[in-house]
Amino acid sequence: MRQFELRRAASVQDAVLLGAAASTAQQGAEVRYLAGGTTLLDLMKLDVEHPRHVVQLAPLGLDRIEALPDGGLSIGALVRNSDLAHDERVRRGYPVLSEALLSGASAQLRNMATTAGNLLQRTRCVYFRDAAMACNKRAPGSGCDAMAGYHRNLAILGTSAHCIATNPSDMNAALAVLEPCVHVTGLHGAREIPFSKFHLVPGDTPHIETTLQPGDLVTHLTLPALPDGTRSGYLKLRDRASYEFALASCAVVLAVEGGVVERIRIGLGGVATRPWRAIEAEHALTGKPLSRQGVEAAAVAALRDARPLAGNAFKVELARRAIVQAIGNVAGEALR
Repeated sequence: MRQFELRRAASVQDAVLLGAAASTAQQGAEVRYLAGGTTLLDLMKLDVEHPRHVVQLAPLGLDRIEALPDGGLSIGALVRNSDLAHDERVRRGYPVLSEALLSGASAQLRNMATTAGNLLQRTRCVYFRDAAMACNKRAPGSGCDAMAGYHRNLAILGTSAHCIATNPSDMNAALAVLEPCVHVTGLHGAREIPFSKFHLVPGDTPHIETTLQPGDLVTHLTLPALPDGTRSGYLKLRDRASYEFALASCAVVLAVEGGVVERIRIGLGGVATRPWRAIEAEHALTGKPLSRQGVEAAAVAALRDARPLAGNAFKVELARRAIVQAIGNVAGEALR
């Protein structure tokens, strides 16, 4: 691990100023915020992340889950994954989020990992995590060894000629269907970023993963209340039953009225370069009678633009089946 300067922030504004000052004082100097450290410290040890400045975040009032007047929830950036997953308001109102969090990592890691850290979780691509390999996400312009190498667990949606790295977060797949706002404080004040606009596809700049600017600090997320009668759930398909990343996963929010799909949101994990909404599948199902045949056709539409390589072509069918099964799990008898 390389030497770095550790600073402790006394407030949100202090953290922003420390982060922005270090970014501008030395051109190219990397600054990272440290919360639970479950990803950052690993990558620093691997010499993948080598910030010259690390700003440690105490709770700063960002470790709370609070009810909103409209029935939604505000989730602080430093809320631990375990606390969020077991919060009764989350379990009751947003089971898809609780299930997604509990399917990730181990209990020990969930006790450390934070909401914002999970939001910004880095890819598990083996070439990104090996400093000796070519990776455009880690070293722009160096190439992508994954294309002709081991890519079984990598993306088939949202890819580019420069990157096929997968967004690994279970939480992000659930947030994709819950449509929260990400609240950020930066040098120019506070702003809100819709979750759908927060993460970027790689294009020709895979090293730029989000819309955050230097010094920006995620302070909290706000989840809108789901309409009465809405059901949700999360399905994760992986090589082993626990402590494993998804090969394909599906988050579903569903409201059915009189046998007709009134509202549906479908999120995919393990198969895309960013948290992925299956918009085509949603359009195919909304306003239509809920049937297994319709769901299977929608699943085909969801993967129509997939661009698999030889080693991960199986993910097309796996993701289709994940969609059908996840909707079936949420719909229950209505789909049988």
